[in-house]
Amino acid sequence: MEQSKVASFVVRVQLTETEKNEIIKRWRIKVTHVQEDVETIYETFEDVMSMMKKTVEDL
Repeated sequence: MEQSKVASFVVRVQLTETEKNEIIKRWRIKVTHVQEDVETIYETFEDVMSMMKKTVEDL
C-alpha cells in the first residue's frame, strides 16, 4: 500500500507589543509542521507561505 503524502501545519498568529506611536503592526507567526514536529517563528505571512510551499513541493 502506498504511503499517503500529507503535510499538516498548525499556525498561531500573535500581534506583538508595539510602541504606541508605531503605525505598522508586527506579527509573531509560529508554524508547526506536524509530521516532522518542527516549530519555526516568522514575522511575515509571505515567509510562512514560502516555507509551506517548499515543504509541500518536497513531498
